[in-house]
Amino acid sequence: MDARHIADRLEIQDVLVRYCNAIDTGNYAMLDEVFTPDGIADYTAAGGIRGTLAEIKEWLDKALAPFPVRQHLVTNFQIEIDGDRASTHCYLFNPLGFPQGGSLEMLFCGGGYRDTFVRTGTGWRIAERVISTAYLHGKLPG
Repeated sequence: MDARHIADRLEIQDVLVRYCNAIDTGNYAMLDEVFTPDGIADYTAAGGIRGTLAEIKEWLDKALAPFPVRQHLVTNFQIEIDGDRASTHCYLFNPLGFPQGGSLEMLFCGGGYRDTFVRTGTGWRIAERVISTAYLHGKLPG
C-alpha cells in the first residue's frame, strides 16, 4: 500500500466513526459530513426506511428519540478502494437503553453496514448505505 491508499483508508474509517458519533449524540446535521447530498440509506432490514439524506435525518430523530442511551460501535473494517470509489463492509454493535419502570432496559443490536463511498471535493462520503441485522436481544420500548 502506498501513502495515498493508507490515507484514503484512514479517512474512510473516520467517516464511519463520524456516523456513529452523529447518531449517538443526536447531532444529525453531522450526517452532512458523512453522506453525499444525494446519499441513500436503507435501514429496511432493521425495520426502518430507505430514504434520502433529509428523510434519513428525520426518521433517525424520531426512531431514536425513545433511547437516551446510545452507543454505536463499528469494527472489522473491510475497505476496497478503486480510484475515487470505494466499497466497505463493517460490523456494528449497537446497545440502546431506555427508561422502564424505574430502571434502564437495554436492547442490543448486531449486524453490518455495506457502504458505497465516493471521493468528493470535501473528502470521502457515503453515497449508499445498506444495513443488515444479525440479531436483536432485549425489549423494545412500549
